[in-house]
Amino acid sequence: MGLQQGLVTWFAGVLFLSTLLLSCADVHHYEFFVRESNFTKLCNTTTLLVVNDSYPGPQIRVHRCDTVFVNVHNQGNYGFTIHWHGVKQPRNPWSDGPEFITQCPIQPGTNFTYEIVLSDEIGTLWWHAHSDWTRGSVHGAFIILPPENETYPFPTPDADQTIILESWYDGDYKQIIDDALAAGVSPRQPNAYAINGHVGDTYGCPNDTIFRMLVDSEKIYLLRIINAAMNEHFFFTIANHTLTVVAQDASYVRRFTRDYLLISPGQTMDVLVSANRNVGQYYMAIRPFSDSSAAPVDNITTGIFQYTNSEGGLNASLITLPAMTDTDAMINFLDQIRNTNVSQNPGINVPADKDIKTRAFIAIAVNNLPCNTCVLGTRLVASLNNVSFVSPRIDILQAYYNRNMSGVFTEDFPLNPPVFYNFTGDLTNFNTPVAEGTRVIVVNYGEGVEMVLQATQMGAGGSHPIHLHGFSFYWVGTGFGNFNNETDPSTYNLVDPPLVNTVHVPGRRWVAIRFFATNPGVWFMHCHLDRHSSWGMDTVLIVRNGRTEETSIRPPPSTMPRCPGT
Repeated sequence: MGLQQGLVTWFAGVLFLSTLLLSCADVHHYEFFVRESNFTKLCNTTTLLVVNDSYPGPQIRVHRCDTVFVNVHNQGNYGFTIHWHGVKQPRNPWSDGPEFITQCPIQPGTNFTYEIVLSDEIGTLWWHAHSDWTRGSVHGAFIILPPENETYPFPTPDADQTIILESWYDGDYKQIIDDALAAGVSPRQPNAYAINGHVGDTYGCPNDTIFRMLVDSEKIYLLRIINAAMNEHFFFTIANHTLTVVAQDASYVRRFTRDYLLISPGQTMDVLVSANRNVGQYYMAIRPFSDSSAAPVDNITTGIFQYTNSEGGLNASLITLPAMTDTDAMINFLDQIRNTNVSQNPGINVPADKDIKTRAFIAIAVNNLPCNTCVLGTRLVASLNNVSFVSPRIDILQAYYNRNMSGVFTEDFPLNPPVFYNFTGDLTNFNTPVAEGTRVIVVNYGEGVEMVLQATQMGAGGSHPIHLHGFSFYWVGTGFGNFNNETDPSTYNLVDPPLVNTVHVPGRRWVAIRFFATNPGVWFMHCHLDRHSSWGMDTVLIVRNGRTEETSIRPPPSTMPRCPGT
């Protein structure tokens, strides 16, 4: 039954993609020159590693199912990689990008060309560096337009605008996390938050710039919102205007309207806004959300939604956003998100109970380990099922594909916590042993997979945006407290669950996801709060080859960057 279901799933996917390929599949080429440039914000000049001298970096703009080649030239001082966040890269993990997972870093003075293979993604994604904290300044939008003969499943916008939300640090992002890891402590907070590289008018420096979006009265605009922040979930609003969500993570959703959004690090949202108010200037604003005891700085960063021919000051200086700790606002927003059965989406194909061959229950935690050289005698680590991930020095994909390297990883990631406890209770004086290792999950091609992601109160608690490379998955369930495997599955939404690549796991709650493992390769899974990922809140999913060439990993390109010492 499992093989039969896998073949049906594969055939349905091939049929959908074949239909797309009849009308598109153009090839595009981009050149990324990555080097240091100076930027002045908050009355201070900082040197950052950026792409093509811009912050944020250049936008990639293509159509669904196109192929994109990006030649990345490292003109900086240290190695890095680039990830194409949310692109599934069917059979092509070689260009997925996470450092020491699917490739080794592009060294200074060298270049590497990524081949980005689009399939059914539609809407807004993004690209970013995937080495240490370099993504803080090396990132940009990846816009996927409908094919020429396809319309939007909502009113056609008159124009679109990318909105990238960012964490601004006065300093080198890599050095910030390197120093924190050496000391065993949490990295420092950002100096500001930014919208499209502008920190707005709330930080006290008279030279700071504010992002302005110019609009025409009575026109409809599609906002392409990307949370590229390092560690902050954000509320977003435009004063006196309503926001209609139409897509998340490059998949259309059932439309719903709010006066604010909640978007987590790694996530993207497509949002319609009508310029239907009195002609004038209105604040656009973000502030962080937190349900953790390790809260971010509660700053509000502003932009301006400006009608053409408007004069004078702001029409509505009052910014209405939920409080930073408003968990009801967080839950109320997340509860609205549903899939939509439109022809522009792939058909909803949620694995049924009988299809699930691998079940994982994963407890998410922040822990401490002894450290003689650290400031406090311990160091912060993070874990999934009490395993704190250790990045190898040879990439896992190369070791797995070549089968001639031992000691790089082990295939024994625990599918359940080694100790069950009251995950969401008071854990002030509670601790469980944590082991470090490079332990991965291995599944067969085509089988159904279910993962229950359980937030815990270990450490500071709070929410976690969990991202899985190589897949969009169905977010089928969520609930408060500890997951009950006898009663909670009956609450799953198997009819219209959102199809996402990054899921918000709220504090003191659980989330369940399902997908068919129809993309052979080595795929990183991690928290998109970068301090947590740096501490080891990561694992790897390996999907074995199927029985045919079309269900197997493609051969590697001959130009893959060499690993240090090889």
